[in-house]
Amino acid sequence: MHDHESFPLIPIKSANGVWPQDFGDNRYLDAISSWWVNLFGHTNPDINAALKTQLDTLEQVIFAGFTHETAIDLTKKLVNLTPAGLSRCFYADNDSFAVEVALKMSFHSWQNRGLHRKTKFITLENSYHGKTLGALAVGKVELYKKTYAPLLIDVITAPNPDCYFREENET
Repeated sequence: MHDHESFPLIPIKSANGVWPQDFGDNRYLDAISSWWVNLFGHTNPDINAALKTQLDTLEQVIFAGFTHETAIDLTKKLVNLTPAGLSRCFYADNDSFAVEVALKMSFHSWQNRGLHRKTKFITLENSYHGKTLGALAVGKVELYKKTYAPLLIDVITAPNPDCYFREENET
């Protein structure tokens, strides 16, 4: 919240493509929403049409003992893209939750194999993975972590390769 002491929030009225627009009709190039909309832009007509169709059929069902046709179809498509042996999908509804699930599944996989001492995770310095405690723990941006440090799991931090400073022809 310290950022907002110097830079107040900008109320956005609408957006189209890469252009959010405020209530004074000022447009901004959206360079932060890459987490959600960088591939397709805001108010993408194809995505909106699919969402509207889905809302008229079934807006949501919990994946605890239930599923639905759209999820089954997507799962089949995703499994067809993956290497042999990867035959299941676990869906998460946001970035932080996906990281939490990945951490738990990774840990659980080692436990199932009898490797009970495999309890550490490695992160890259300057990495960001989300706002929940597990996602904060495996990220390495101190501004976001320091307040919650006593609650976070201990991780190993590896240097993040910076290609900008690489030698010519170095990969």
